[in-house]
Amino acid sequence: MKSILNLIIAIPALLLSTSCDGQIKNAKTVTVKIDGNCEMCEKTIESAANQKKVVSLDWNKDTKQATISYDDSKTNPDEILKRVALAGYDNEKFLAPDDAYAGLPGCCKYDRNRKKSEIEKTVIATTAVEQNIVANPFKAVFDSYFELKNALVKTDSKTANVKAVNLSSQLNKVDMSKLDNSQHEVWMKVYKDLIAESELIATAKNIEDQRIQFMNMSESIYNLLKVTKLATPVYYQHCPMYNDGKGANWLSMENSVKNPYYGSQMLSCGKTIETIK
Repeated sequence: MKSILNLIIAIPALLLSTSCDGQIKNAKTVTVKIDGNCEMCEKTIESAANQKKVVSLDWNKDTKQATISYDDSKTNPDEILKRVALAGYDNEKFLAPDDAYAGLPGCCKYDRNRKKSEIEKTVIATTAVEQNIVANPFKAVFDSYFELKNALVKTDSKTANVKAVNLSSQLNKVDMSKLDNSQHEVWMKVYKDLIAESELIATAKNIEDQRIQFMNMSESIYNLLKVTKLATPVYYQHCPMYNDGKGANWLSMENSVKNPYYGSQMLSCGKTIETIK
């Protein structure tokens, strides 16, 4: 009787496990060692790695073993473990940047026993400058944002729909393995909001709804720009009248004001409040 009862309890758990694994297509599974100490480490490591329907990482604080299931058509273990390292945790493939490790809570500061000679891959670059010399990981996102802004300046709702679709596509193409620690931290905070706002602009039927979402989006884009080294200046501009007199900001590649919230009605309303270099 006891055996039957155990079986009844086990079946739902097995079905739940199968259902969760089934959310990831083309799933492959690997087991790796990731350094860490506690439940707080577990939360940070898993948050850095997991992506809905793409990556599922389960880390055990006692064994330091992580089981990673991933869609091999969309990512690979190296990309996943780079994100974990950028969050501050050394692993079999990558050492965390020193500043990322230093930023961990006291209880999470594990003993750093791994040596560079043990790491199979190149140690992650420790500064934003080093990584941006190679390429700006958000360039396509910024370019799409400016194209969307230009459509709103022209009060062209249909073009704004199209540009927002392109922006959403570029957001999904950002290679997180190329982000330094500060970029990764900001990206994790703004990504979901940017996706939601670009999708709302893409489906909006009128220009005013698009402009409201663009106002919200601009704050997140500003935060990304602040942690990214740019080849040319970007101008952070302010309209004091929009949003019921509360004001609203946007970003532009040119210092002259072309207001995306009013278009030709008040094209030059506003001013540059910051130059980002």
